[in-house]
Amino acid sequence: MGADGVLTIDDIGKLDFTKCGGLLPAVIQHASDRAVLMLGYMNREALEATLTRGHVVFFSRSKGRLWEKGETSGHCLEVASIRADCDKDALLITAWPRGPTCHLGSASCFGSEASEDAGPALGFLTELERVIGERITTRPDGSYTAKLIATGIKRIAQKVSEEGLEVALAAAAGTDAEIVAETSDLLYHLLVLLKARGLTLNSVLAELRARHRVAHS
Repeated sequence: MGADGVLTIDDIGKLDFTKCGGLLPAVIQHASDRAVLMLGYMNREALEATLTRGHVVFFSRSKGRLWEKGETSGHCLEVASIRADCDKDALLITAWPRGPTCHLGSASCFGSEASEDAGPALGFLTELERVIGERITTRPDGSYTAKLIATGIKRIAQKVSEEGLEVALAAAAGTDAEIVAETSDLLYHLLVLLKARGLTLNSVLAELRARHRVAHS
């Protein structure tokens, strides 16, 4: 396993498939907000398929065969990372869900509370950051983000300044709805600026945590 603990296909032989009759329980978490989405089981072949395809593949105990999540609904789970627990007999998989995870139509098989308690606001910012990164890389036609990046870092910085002023003006004399709208614009442009400079939201959060520790030490 890599230094970060992420499982690779070369690590499969290190796992203990014997305790559950050749299967490993696999907990699926949302890659951004860490909401628990579902629990499934994988045998060696399912894990190999998951690592090879980049989509979560389970071993269906009821069907007695491999089953790729979303093979009929299209609501697949794109793998972000796979880690084994300390005993090497269970898996934690972070994934990007492409549609509802539960067959009943909800985001989580454990109910909406499982998502709501996991910090969805921060999770959405992480997802937005990822989408911005994709737009920067692929530069699709009609993308505002792609157009903004093409203008250069100075123009992006100018937009952040303009949006910051709009937030201040809304706070001084605007409605609550205007404050929310302008703050949304500011957060978006800040994320673009960070990406344009090769920085991440996590780097900002790390700085805030460091300041908090100093302030409370």
